[in-house]
Amino acid sequence: MKLVDHTRESLLGYLTAQCAHVVPDGREAQFRKLADAHLDQALERMHVCINACAPWRPDQFNVLQSSQHCIFLYFLSHTIWKESGDTAAPTRLFLMNKAFNGIDLFYEIAMPPVFYIGHSVGIVLAKATYGNFLVLYQNATVGRHKADIPVLGEGVVIYPNSCVIGRSVVEDGAVVSQGTRVVNRHVPKGQVAFNGEGGQLALRPGTPDLLDEYFRR
Repeated sequence: MKLVDHTRESLLGYLTAQCAHVVPDGREAQFRKLADAHLDQALERMHVCINACAPWRPDQFNVLQSSQHCIFLYFLSHTIWKESGDTAAPTRLFLMNKAFNGIDLFYEIAMPPVFYIGHSVGIVLAKATYGNFLVLYQNATVGRHKADIPVLGEGVVIYPNSCVIGRSVVEDGAVVSQGTRVVNRHVPKGQVAFNGEGGQLALRPGTPDLLDEYFRR
């Protein structure tokens, strides 16, 4: 995969400088060492995601493309934590993602191999089940309530200012339309959820080829 305007070494230096800016505690050498050890695996995960996302050029990673930067910081944080058990570097990457991209996506959360973020600002993602080919937009929230954890199937789209909370299940190919609250509810496969009269959740059939706008599958 081509790194736009970067080599592997300059990308590592760029990430280390970002870390030192956000968390200026003098521990950037330790951060760099762990990032270096797991950078290639994180880049390979990023490569898979980029090549599956239709709006992005295949085989090119541009760290200045904010959505790609956002997803990559998650992949690197999750990879370091999963492979080494370290929490210091992943926590710094989590804080970097908050600072630069306005997203709350903790390194322990198991995101799918392929997901697309339209705009990251205000997205909050709790521990939940996330299916592959997920689409997220600004101010989307996926949240648990005590022991109740949402389940999102494959090919789910969550539009801006919407939430999926509690024991909700959003099945494959379903869409949560803009400004819609799905709280302890079920959205069947291929349906679009929207706010109905009296604040009730309403459903209608979705567009079968919607995901073609987002993914090469």
